[in-house]
Amino acid sequence: MRPNPVDDAIAFLTKPAWTTPVFWLLLAGSLVIALRAWRNVPAGQRPRGAAIWLLRLLVGIMWWQQSLWKIPPNEGGLIYWMKQEVAHAAIALQAALIAQVVLPHIAIFGPLIYAIEVGIGASLMLGLFTRGFALLGFAMALNLWLGLYSAPGEWPWTYMFLVILMALFAVDPPGRCLGLDAGLRHRQRGGALLGLLA
Repeated sequence: MRPNPVDDAIAFLTKPAWTTPVFWLLLAGSLVIALRAWRNVPAGQRPRGAAIWLLRLLVGIMWWQQSLWKIPPNEGGLIYWMKQEVAHAAIALQAALIAQVVLPHIAIFGPLIYAIEVGIGASLMLGLFTRGFALLGFAMALNLWLGLYSAPGEWPWTYMFLVILMALFAVDPPGRCLGLDAGLRHRQRGGALLGLLA
């Protein structure tokens, strides 16, 4: 049977693993937060807010899903792609750093990469600290773009689109639309750190 988005989505949503109920909780949390925030959104802004929430949620789901093949101690796939970056990086310094620092210490960097990607996914799904996590996503996507720039079978624009999307989220944090960031900013006006993250 040929794979299709509906079958893939059903398989993902029903996979018998500890990550499935966590994902469902994040999904339910995102919906509850959005519905509660809906009351405070002016009527003229509601279609825009709903669209931004949906886009934020979908990008968060993508980050969450792509973190699943990196769950420690399963670094095999991550090591493979790191070696691809070493072989095909657009910048020699990046290839050298990955080869000489990251790969020899994958037991440290593997869980760190996994945690960052889970954080980005959860942040976008819940709308919490979306600017800060978008900046992390921007850096990770930029690393992928430069690292896999000339890798066979890879299209550099794929990663550039993710760079652009995460940059947009950093400039205009989507958690302010039907996310927890909106409530945090409303309650604590003037906090410099909060403004940087949310």
